[in-house]
Amino acid sequence: MTADAIAGARNLLVDCAQAKPGDRVLIAFEPPSFGYYEADALECLVAAARTIGTEVTTLDVGFEPEAPRLTDDLLEAVRAADVIVFLARLGDQLRFSDMPPGKTFVVSFALAGGMFASPFGRADYGFFVKLKKLIDARLAASGSVRITCARGTDVVGRPDIDLAVDGDTTVRRFPMPVFTPVPAHSFSGRVALPGFLTGTGSMYYDPFTIEFAEPLFAILENGRLAGFDGSAAEVRRAEAHYDFVAGRFGIDRDCVHSWHAGIHPGCAFPWPARESYERWSGAAFGNPRVLHFHTCGSYPPGEICWNVIDPTVSIDGTALWQDGVLEVERVPGASELLAAHPGIAALFAAPSRQIGID
Repeated sequence: MTADAIAGARNLLVDCAQAKPGDRVLIAFEPPSFGYYEADALECLVAAARTIGTEVTTLDVGFEPEAPRLTDDLLEAVRAADVIVFLARLGDQLRFSDMPPGKTFVVSFALAGGMFASPFGRADYGFFVKLKKLIDARLAASGSVRITCARGTDVVGRPDIDLAVDGDTTVRRFPMPVFTPVPAHSFSGRVALPGFLTGTGSMYYDPFTIEFAEPLFAILENGRLAGFDGSAAEVRRAEAHYDFVAGRFGIDRDCVHSWHAGIHPGCAFPWPARESYERWSGAAFGNPRVLHFHTCGSYPPGEICWNVIDPTVSIDGTALWQDGVLEVERVPGASELLAAHPGIAALFAAPSRQIGID
């Protein structure tokens, strides 16, 4: 456990969760035997909590692929805590749900001690909250947004965002990886899939991911899946996968709910995506090289995501994302924000390109 890893964990506890000396901190963790969070992530958080002077307890919440819920044991522990940190997929599964009031909930997308120690974990959390709000405001004021990529994505629409309504989650995310999801109901076009369809981490099912040997496009019409374009065999497989997932959960098969792109240039996914698409889907999306749509289900985040790799996102003709790079100085107000954070300016100048996909 390094000093940098402790610093990243303190960033979560102090800057994100706003934990103070004397607070009761509950860390709800998923054992490393499930292959998602690594053991040193918990060790870092416990050590950091003690340096702050909080009263820290831990609770093994396991992993429930379907029907996640606050169990009686967890609810009792939550009631006895001031700050609840999820080192568990359960936190991500519950992040759009109503949670007991008067508590601070955080889900960690730093899956290992090394991720806490990296720029992803250590970069000022407050900066990315402010950047998110600037991007939200720019999107809400825009007349037209176009999403393209070198593989052939071409989607156009006008964001219909009401920032007066809290469209975000009830659980804080650490680090802050994306802006508020943009409703997709006004967007239409073609989305080039990156060789696979995978789940969102809301529910888990088997197969969670299907891969394609040939290029495949999803056709979007005013927020609805209108079909796929590609070889007949691959189209049949994609359609059958949607039938399977929608039928399993009794959800709106063709709804494309919303989309967002990564805003954190320190977000690195150092493992091949194919080793665990579940892990990839839950941790890589904060990198600006990834834009994804929430589909299959009329709720966020849906059950199947479309991922656009190295997107260009043009807002009223200005490319804020250019081939997977967030051109942060093009965001109104961001230059002033960067001037106060020279270390983060350097991070944007040399962003991570590691997303687990060539």
